[in-house]
Amino acid sequence: MQRPGSIGGSAAIRVRVTGGVLLVAHLALVAWLMLRPLDVPWVTPPNLRPLAGIRADLALGWPQAVRPLGEGLALLAPLGVLLPAAHGRLTVSPLASVLRTAAAGALVSLGIALLQTGVPGRVVDVDSMLLNTAGVVLAHLALVPAGRAWLRRREAREPGAAEPAVTVQEELSQGRTPTIPRVGIAP
Repeated sequence: MQRPGSIGGSAAIRVRVTGGVLLVAHLALVAWLMLRPLDVPWVTPPNLRPLAGIRADLALGWPQAVRPLGEGLALLAPLGVLLPAAHGRLTVSPLASVLRTAAAGALVSLGIALLQTGVPGRVVDVDSMLLNTAGVVLAHLALVPAGRAWLRRREAREPGAAEPAVTVQEELSQGRTPTIPRVGIAP
């Protein structure tokens, strides 16, 4: 039985599988980039004040601030598209979708920050978590609504895209109740 609003047929499977594979590949790449030990002679203290690092980058001027801010935004930005692709729904509330994706991006970013505490040369930076989450949200807002609209139009244009017939069995949330054959009781 399909979930309400999900893509039907083999296209759904292809989108979900592709989204899931790309999601795992991207998370593996992020883990490799962010959890490698750094061989540095000294380590900066952790940044636990929100926006302090961003202000410090901007104080250096725009040319020097673009790179660290862009890296922070771009690191987890593909999750903004890959998470909804792995989920595979076409009709979903845009607000719920962006909130769900932002929460997942924030949790992934928090997980990376917590894992970095045990890696030599890496320190916690609250601003990187904020930038990572903002990148996820921006990528989601830029690509997912347009992609879902395109897929809905494509689905509506296909001549055989009528809703599949739903049987009574499929309408029941748990299916038919199994019956147990009667067994005689011994005298």
